[in-house]
Amino acid sequence: MIKDPFILTINTKNLLKNYNFFNKRKKNLIVAPTIKANSYGLGDVRVFKFLLKNKCKHFFVATLDEGIRINNKNKNIKIYVLNGIQNYDLKIFKKYNLIPIINTIYELNKIIKSDIKFGLHIDTGINRLGVKYNEIPNKIYKNKNIKIILTHLSSADERKNKYNFLQKNIFLKEIKKFENKKIIYSICNSNGAILSKSFLLDMIRPGIGLYGGNNQNIKLAKKLKPVIFLKAKIIQIKTINLNEYVGYNQTFKTNKRTTIAIIGAGYADGIPRKLSNKGKVFFKKDKFNIIGRVSMDSFTIDISKTKYNLKVGQYIDIINKKHGVEEFALQCETISNEVITLIGGRVKRLYV
Repeated sequence: MIKDPFILTINTKNLLKNYNFFNKRKKNLIVAPTIKANSYGLGDVRVFKFLLKNKCKHFFVATLDEGIRINNKNKNIKIYVLNGIQNYDLKIFKKYNLIPIINTIYELNKIIKSDIKFGLHIDTGINRLGVKYNEIPNKIYKNKNIKIILTHLSSADERKNKYNFLQKNIFLKEIKKFENKKIIYSICNSNGAILSKSFLLDMIRPGIGLYGGNNQNIKLAKKLKPVIFLKAKIIQIKTINLNEYVGYNQTFKTNKRTTIAIIGAGYADGIPRKLSNKGKVFFKKDKFNIIGRVSMDSFTIDISKTKYNLKVGQYIDIINKKHGVEEFALQCETISNEVITLIGGRVKRLYV
């Protein structure tokens, strides 16, 4: 049997536990998982079908292509497309049972001439996607095709940041102007969902939290279960002498006779070059340093001091239960969102 060089294990039981945590934040709260970017690299179709079986009915994607790939044929299941209609033919949204989120006045003027159901993104101060809160035309307040209105917090990961409350108050003031009583209102992503319950409204849209990340939010970390585990295979072991170099450009030089292992994963698989000469990986109770440059298909570790008889074909942990995705993200000087979404397509996804 051929052993995969690099495996991303996805714990679906913990994925469901995280979903249920968000679901219990408030009675009758709608939890709409964000499955954009291929469910942050975990596999959007698999995650969609799994959560669908567990009674989830609302989902967010970013692009039209992502929505089409989900292939939702049930009109009771709502798939919202965050990047709006842009210049696409509106018939496509209807054909694939998708609800576009409107972000501009141009899009708004285009869609109100149709019978297509849509959502509206109100920009309350992040100055990214969305119609600016003070530029919403009066003609939209009576529209019956609006199904959802949302905004996005710019600092939800900072619980005490006053800007969160400023955005919330702007949003609450604006939504009072809409006459359709069946509209769903939403402010929160994963981090926003653990701000005060006044932020929850009708719906929350967890993304990274669903997949076990917390962006160093200690309160959220205590509530969520790890979902992803990453390991890569040893493809060669060798011993090199004192004063030899490892990897490209001679960035690491041995100071003694050294036993090294070459791991069959590189930046093409989601191991950033940022970890060159500073990253850590694991085998049982041992911790190993990454030495030399991370290359496209491999990186090298110093295994000179291991008490285990490591062999070619064994796996080294990159993300495990003890050393999770947030710790890995800190090593990479980034956030867990980026870490997960950068895991490459040739990495085997294993659902357990």
